[in-house]
Amino acid sequence: MAEKRPVVKKNRPRRFYDYSLLFTVIFLSVFGLVMIYSSSSYAAQLKFGNASFFMMKQAKIALGGFVIMIVLSKLDYHWYGKFAVFAYVLSYVLMIAVSLFGKKFNGKRRWLGVGSLTFQPTEFVKIALIVMLAVMIVQMGKNINTKNGVGLIIVTTLPIAGIVAANNLSSGIIIVGIAFVMLFVACKKKWPFFACGFGGVGLLAFAGPIATVLEKLNILHDYQLGRILVWLNPEAYPSTGGYQVLQGLYAIGSGGLVGRGLGESIQKMGFVPEAQNDMIFSIICEELGLFGAVSVILIFLFMIYRFMLIADNAPDLFGALLVVGVMGHIAIQVILNIAVVTNTIPNTGITLPFISYGGTSVLFLMAEMGMVLSVSNQIKLEK
Repeated sequence: MAEKRPVVKKNRPRRFYDYSLLFTVIFLSVFGLVMIYSSSSYAAQLKFGNASFFMMKQAKIALGGFVIMIVLSKLDYHWYGKFAVFAYVLSYVLMIAVSLFGKKFNGKRRWLGVGSLTFQPTEFVKIALIVMLAVMIVQMGKNINTKNGVGLIIVTTLPIAGIVAANNLSSGIIIVGIAFVMLFVACKKKWPFFACGFGGVGLLAFAGPIATVLEKLNILHDYQLGRILVWLNPEAYPSTGGYQVLQGLYAIGSGGLVGRGLGESIQKMGFVPEAQNDMIFSIICEELGLFGAVSVILIFLFMIYRFMLIADNAPDLFGALLVVGVMGHIAIQVILNIAVVTNTIPNTGITLPFISYGGTSVLFLMAEMGMVLSVSNQIKLEK
């Protein structure tokens, strides 16, 4: 009889899946639902007769978004690149459509919808641009370090950013910021980016005089100039433009070190307008104090750390750039929201990711997390 040869097990690589990032997303989403209920229960009870109206609506969309995130995370992320051009063109179509046929809220056309179903196309634009720029940078290779390469990225970004900014300045800033971060990572020369950063700080320092000149040249609208003047001196406009800012600052100041306690906010009782939206961080500060505010910031920093870890170990440049684009989006949006709430920058109307009320925002954020997790799932670990 022939001797049986021993079966040699091959050292097959196993797939990595970033459960730390997954649990962080789940925690932020659940915490967001708790804070949405806390900040909106009073207004929801008065307006709809149901204290949990906003929370339940957000919970349903977040649950659907979670399913989408898990499905996307199990797909090969290279599949997204096949639809990059289509998604980019579609983003123009949607933004033109919203400019012409969008539903008006507070004088702005930002929503498209049929009947009671509405969504903000700007959220789709962000994810479409991330994929498009990642594809372009990979295809250009070393040419991304040339003036023509950088110019092509700028030409691809600025037109759609301009269309978005016409009705939603904050989203336009975020779109430009995403391209800036992706270029910063892809290019060898870093000094132009640092120069732009210092230039941005200089613009903030002289925002008042610059805004006045731009308004006289009809580049800046009256309401945009008003926001800058309110930012510089909110106490001068206590019952008009400065009302929301001042009420938010009162909420932050009254929270102290450990806060009034969950659900014990006074400012949410009709003082802070739409407290569950852009100003939810002020309610977090009031109810959970400095401790709660710092904890939220640390959780977002941990999320950024996980993004950096995945990008650094991504199988290829395309995967790394997808993660970097999402990281730039989340980081910029968190910084801008907290800066607005604390009156560090002019009020631009921007949500806090995963925490503020907003169905379209949380849905597309979950889709972005699915992309990042799909990149992590392609990282191979030796046994």
